[in-house]
Amino acid sequence: MFPADTYCERRDALARYLGGGLLLFLGNSESPMNYADNCYRFRQDSSFLYFFGLDHPDLAAVIDLDEGRTIVFGNELTIDDIVWMGFQPTLADRAQRAGVTETRPAAALHDYLRQARERNRKVHFLPPYRAANRILLSQLLGVHLWESAQEASIDLVRAVVALRAVKTTAEVDAIEEAVNTSVDMHTAAMRMARPGMKEAAIAAEVERIALAAGGRTSFPVIATVNGQILHNHAYEGTLQSGDLFLLDAGAECSLGYAGDLSSTFPVDPVFTERQKTIYELALAAHEAAIAALAPGVPNLTVHLAAARTIAAGMKGLGLMTGDVDEAVAAGAHAMFFPCGVGHMMGLDVHDMEDLGEVQVGYDGRAKSTQFGLKSLRLARPLEPGFVLTVEPGIYFIPQLIDRWRAEKRYTAFLDYDELEKWRDFGGLRNEENFLITTDGARRLGRPKPKTVAAVEALRTG
Repeated sequence: MFPADTYCERRDALARYLGGGLLLFLGNSESPMNYADNCYRFRQDSSFLYFFGLDHPDLAAVIDLDEGRTIVFGNELTIDDIVWMGFQPTLADRAQRAGVTETRPAAALHDYLRQARERNRKVHFLPPYRAANRILLSQLLGVHLWESAQEASIDLVRAVVALRAVKTTAEVDAIEEAVNTSVDMHTAAMRMARPGMKEAAIAAEVERIALAAGGRTSFPVIATVNGQILHNHAYEGTLQSGDLFLLDAGAECSLGYAGDLSSTFPVDPVFTERQKTIYELALAAHEAAIAALAPGVPNLTVHLAAARTIAAGMKGLGLMTGDVDEAVAAGAHAMFFPCGVGHMMGLDVHDMEDLGEVQVGYDGRAKSTQFGLKSLRLARPLEPGFVLTVEPGIYFIPQLIDRWRAEKRYTAFLDYDELEKWRDFGGLRNEENFLITTDGARRLGRPKPKTVAAVEALRTG
């Protein structure tokens, strides 16, 4: 945990945004895999961590703005719990570490909220993303199970986004710790990959490094020779000579902050000329996006800088035709780049995604519905203190090629006959993490190998 003052200051800042009412925060509970006592590894709700820092299941908290009190609700361990888990601090001891002096049993939360509602006091809560908390909100507030997200407080969402979006120095330090572990994960994969090896072996080593560093992975590892599948969490393939291997993996440090990196490298010691051509084009798009990072610049501008670089490169290869700017405006480049250039990162690898992309990444404005652009999670102007990923990629997706060719889409910009020659190439990307500063941007953590020369040096070393 951070010092208690950190959590007090965060809650005070939140109170200034809202002014009145009750702010209800529900922590997470254990989540069974296949029976009650066999659970997934516990992960606390990120907003609960941000304001209270208590990384334990079955807790809730109320910030009563009208009465000027903060209460943590939970239950003390029984002797049966202690037999299995060992001695644990009391609820009061835990709460004190977050600067909270008042605690009550979990069962008291229902009466506290009932009395508030009887007095017509506003109860603010965040949109739930777990079924257990949907049910709990229904029990506590009478909110219909399927309407809890719609009934969530937009004022509280906006206040939480405003606070969590801007990272403090201590938060940046925690993120850099996670990023440095993530770099270790990627360099280990680059060193170990060989023809005949299973994808699962690399995924296992990557997860081992995250765990050994005192944390965990920040999301399910993507480790695949099928890089054209953007979120491929299966590890069933075997590395073959001539393949490219894509690793998208990040660590989460003990404080819950995430790193998120991607690398692509040849299964053989060096890139083929064909692989190098596409790799260097994707890297040029990556660097174009980095060059565009600055406070006040919309991340949409960063995305389009990468998109234009890819479209111009594809035109140079004969895969696209016509005016590059017109092609990008129409969305033809999404044949190769069907996703966004990056996303916010912090306590969540896609930071605050549970609070809604429109609020987090678009400041309340509507998202585009255009294919490719609609997947951009962050488009708003960048601000000092924002932490985000930069991860443009190039993907040859056979099913997308066939669909668009059959529909005769973007025939003014795409040469489908030339594209057919590349349909089995796969996909690749590089990804790094950046902090927006007052005068530009700073790469977080140690640099990972990403140039052709650096990657090949690690592969052949």
